[in-house]
Amino acid sequence: MGIRETVRIALRAIRRNKVRSALTMLGVIIGVASVIAMIALGSGARAVIDQQIAAQGTTLIYLSSGSHGGRGVVRGGSGSVTSLTLEDVQAIVSEVPTITRWTPIVRGRAQVVAANNNWNTSIEGGNEDYVEVRGWVIGEGANFTAKDVLVAEKVCLLGATVARTLFPDQDAVAQVIRVRNMPFRVLGVLAQKGQNQWGQDQDDFILAPWTTIQRKLLGINYLHQASFTAASSDLVEPTAVAITRLMRARHRIQDPDDDDFTVRTVEEMAATRVQMASTMTGLLMSVASVSLLVGGIGIMNIMLVSVTERTREIGLRMAVGARTRDILRQFLSEAVALSLVGGLAGILLGIVVSEIIATSLGWPVLITSTSVLVAFAFSAAVGVFFGWYPARTAANLDPIEALRYE
Repeated sequence: MGIRETVRIALRAIRRNKVRSALTMLGVIIGVASVIAMIALGSGARAVIDQQIAAQGTTLIYLSSGSHGGRGVVRGGSGSVTSLTLEDVQAIVSEVPTITRWTPIVRGRAQVVAANNNWNTSIEGGNEDYVEVRGWVIGEGANFTAKDVLVAEKVCLLGATVARTLFPDQDAVAQVIRVRNMPFRVLGVLAQKGQNQWGQDQDDFILAPWTTIQRKLLGINYLHQASFTAASSDLVEPTAVAITRLMRARHRIQDPDDDDFTVRTVEEMAATRVQMASTMTGLLMSVASVSLLVGGIGIMNIMLVSVTERTREIGLRMAVGARTRDILRQFLSEAVALSLVGGLAGILLGIVVSEIIATSLGWPVLITSTSVLVAFAFSAAVGVFFGWYPARTAANLDPIEALRYE
């Protein structure tokens, strides 16, 4: 028999028992759909991380205060100590020549009021370079100046979410808002960035001169963080190393385990997030693979039943000249056809489920042609692997015994 005739007979055998074939394919359908959905979620998370790296720039370096404590001492996380000062940041800028721009950062939360509207949001303080260092774009109005920072002027920029909430029906620029009963004049509105990969709204904050936030709003004399940009992406790692060495020298730290600060780059943070996303995707893929395994076992089981039911047919085919390889190919084709049809249905279901997840939960998903091809190839492999034994069993039947079978 030729390949075309073999496939025709295999499809006819599947159509002969439609309900049984559909139930047999159900495990493969669910497994492939799960694989497609999990890959889409993992790819979507990575795409969001890549977008954030591009938005922030690959040359960004963070210096944070905390952690504290050495070996055998209770340790705190990032921000648990208040040892980062403006003098530290100025020393870094003056002694590390590969730094091009920088900004000190202080932050807190406050209830913000504008006319009859109010909103609880994050308040962040930086210098005039904050917008460029952190990769923001001013959508309306203008940035505050170095003079505003120097004199601790009560001016601010609003994130898109805050502007939309406080001023739903009017332009926010030149309006006055009250932060903890302190009036701030709105100079501009930042362009919208949307959610990050953790679902947090990046536009829900207010930016003001760090001197204003530090002295007048929070009443502190230290910094929470500082951000720097290196001259090029190749200089990020050397710059981070130089910052670390200088901070240890200034804070008289000998043992790295005693560091009261944290230096991180965007690429390091992105690598950690990608690793976490990959780990979660791998775990979910493992669960999804169980469905494919169950589907494969179902195909093997139903094919063994089919061999038993069609023993006389197999004997008759052998008696009229069918060779062992013809019988092997026929039953293997049936198993692969069951798996491939289930795989195609699973791919369609997986795409639909991914779109539902993206629409209802707002999670980022990305369906790629590679994931579809992988799922399709995997379903074919399941058919070959689990169909081989039943097909081999059918091919090895004795023609005489098969014709006698009742």
